[in-house]
Amino acid sequence: MKKSVRSIDDPEPKVPRADRPPSEGFVVVVDGHFKSEFETAEAARSAGRKLKSTYRMLKIEIYDAATRVRTLLVSET
Repeated sequence: MKKSVRSIDDPEPKVPRADRPPSEGFVVVVDGHFKSEFETAEAARSAGRKLKSTYRMLKIEIYDAATRVRTLLVSET
């Protein structure tokens, strides 16, 4: 089977890099690894809380790309 050849005019596919922090938005960080990206902090916190309620042993943080600050998400017991 033949592979398709990309043209120079084709835009680069946007693939998020796991080793670089994102430049905008909010990200759920699970045990030190960037996972899901969100546009709002509340959406990221909601996803983080859902994960934390299912898997209490995880260390979940919310990363703010604008300020480059990580905030630890504490479980509500």
